[in-house]
Amino acid sequence: MTEILQYIVSGISMGSAYALIAIGFNLIYNSSGIINFAQGEFVMLGGMGSYYFYSILHFPLFLAILSGILLAGFIGILIERLTVRPVRFQSPMILIIITIGVSIFIRGTAMLLWDKNSHVLPSFSGNKPIEFLGAAIFSQHIWIFAVSIIVMLILGWFFKYTILGKAILACSLDPLAARLMGINVEQMTMYSFGISAMISGIAGALMTPVTLTSYDVGILLGLKGFAAAIVGGLGRMSGAFIGGITLGLIEALGAGVISSGYKDAITFGVLLLVLYLRPQGIIGEAKVDRV
Repeated sequence: MTEILQYIVSGISMGSAYALIAIGFNLIYNSSGIINFAQGEFVMLGGMGSYYFYSILHFPLFLAILSGILLAGFIGILIERLTVRPVRFQSPMILIIITIGVSIFIRGTAMLLWDKNSHVLPSFSGNKPIEFLGAAIFSQHIWIFAVSIIVMLILGWFFKYTILGKAILACSLDPLAARLMGINVEQMTMYSFGISAMISGIAGALMTPVTLTSYDVGILLGLKGFAAAIVGGLGRMSGAFIGGITLGLIEALGAGVISSGYKDAITFGVLLLVLYLRPQGIIGEAKVDRV
């Protein structure tokens, strides 16, 4: 039972990070209809940027993390302005291919600017574990889970009570009606890219003390965030959290009970199973077309 509890704690922690990445996917999908396969690179930028500001430029830890998150947001806005907006009326397939190309470009640039090594940030509040029913809970795991909850609450408040949030939400529900009401849809899409990139950057900074970071970590993390978005229900913020936690728990328990070598295979096996049995996700609704 102690080992199972340890796996559950680890699964909830990693699942919370996957949930943040999935939220980023959903934000961009809702505002533009694009599946942004460069999302994982925002995670990498959040981690590598935080490491660079902390270890190379010697910023205080939390200022370095904030700088890394803002760097990811700035790159997200640049991507929307320079690569997505000029071809926004093209087919979704072309836009998806563009985001894949952007992902490769960002990864290569990060390798040239930084290096190929793995890097780590210090834990935000020390490395001494907390004992709970025989399981060791590291404080960084609590940070990841707590921050993911806070981000969810802030986003809920943002979309419900702020003018900007309501405008972004209106664009996601009906872009044409939003445009007729005087909302700048292109600007709202740009904001969505920036917010999405910062949320994924938060995930990258939170995970770096636990899983390390390098120029190429975004590939797998992006795919797992996408899997979490699909499992929970693409386009649904609460679904992103449910999907992330579900995947994290299944991954951790599978790695502990079966073998860590099958960890990634289990994750994507669950994705395939959901796509086959319930393609709309756990809390998504099946689409019905009238004929």
